[in-house]
Amino acid sequence: MPSSVIMTSPPGGPRPGLLRHFLGTLELIKFSHSVFALPFALSAMLIAARGVPSFPVLFWILWCLVSARTAAMAFNRWADWDYDNFNPRTKRRAQLGTRRLTMFLCGIALAAFVLGCSQLNFLCLALCPVACLLILGYSLTKRFTAYTHAFLGLALAAAPMGAWAATVGNFNSPLPWLLATGVWCWVFGFDLIYSTQDVEFDRQARLHSYPARHGVKAALRLARILHFMTWLILLAFGWLAMLSLPYWIAMLLILFALLVEHILCLTGDLHRINIAFFQMNAFVGLFLVVGIAASLYWPDWHLFAKGPL
Repeated sequence: MPSSVIMTSPPGGPRPGLLRHFLGTLELIKFSHSVFALPFALSAMLIAARGVPSFPVLFWILWCLVSARTAAMAFNRWADWDYDNFNPRTKRRAQLGTRRLTMFLCGIALAAFVLGCSQLNFLCLALCPVACLLILGYSLTKRFTAYTHAFLGLALAAAPMGAWAATVGNFNSPLPWLLATGVWCWVFGFDLIYSTQDVEFDRQARLHSYPARHGVKAALRLARILHFMTWLILLAFGWLAMLSLPYWIAMLLILFALLVEHILCLTGDLHRINIAFFQMNAFVGLFLVVGIAASLYWPDWHLFAKGPL
C-alpha cells in the first residue's frame, strides 16, 4: 500500500465483547446478502429436478451455498483489511469485528462447505477444491488485474453449476452452462457499477479495477452491455428449458429492474448507487426464481412443447 494511504493505527473505539465481535463479523461479511447467490442456484436446482428435489438434497444445497458465500466474504474482508480500514467508504468495517475472528469464520465456513459437498455426490466432492479456489481467489485479483469484476462473476457463476451437479450429478445439459454464463455477465456488470464508488481510492492505493483504469463512463457503458447480454441469455435459457408464461412475465420485470438500476447510476449519487446495487439486483434474482417456480407448477401456461430439454 502506498504511503499516502497508510495510517499508524486503524480507526475504532474500545474493543467489544466476544458476542458483539461475532455479530459484528456477520454484519462485516454482509451475511444477509447470501440472497444474491441463492436465487440462481435455486433456479438451477428447480430446472434440474423439474421441481423440488428430495429434502436432504435441498438442505445440503442451501448449506453449501451459505457456507461458501460466508467463506468467500470472510476471506475477502481478511485480505482487504488494511485497505478497508483506510478507505473513507469502508473504514467503519474495522469497528464491526476483528481480523482474526474474520479468518476464523472463513475457516469454519470452508470446513462446512467441504462437509456439505461430501453429503451430496461424488461430482460435488470432486469439484469442491475448484470451487474453493474460485471463491477465495477472487479477493486477490484486484492486486494485479483490472478485470477483477470478471473473476467475481466467475465465482458466483459456480453457484448454479454446483446446484445442478448436486441435483443430477452431471453437466450433460447445456442449461447449467447457459445460466452460469448469465450469472457471470450479471455479476460482472453490477460489480462494475459498485466499484465506481472507489475509483479515487483504488488509484491512490494502486489497486486494480476497470473504473480506475478506464474511467467511470467506460465502466457504466460496459455494465449496460453486460446486463443486456444477461437478459438475452436468460431469454435463451427460458426457451431451451421450455418454461411457461410466468417466466416471461418475470423476464419483463427483470428487464425493468435492470433499467432502473442503470438509470439510478447515471446520477453518480452514492446513495442511489447502493440502491441500484442491493435492491435492484435482489429483485433480479427474486423475479427469476419465482418465475421459474411458477412455470414449473402451472403447466397449463406453457408456450412451448412440454417436457425438459
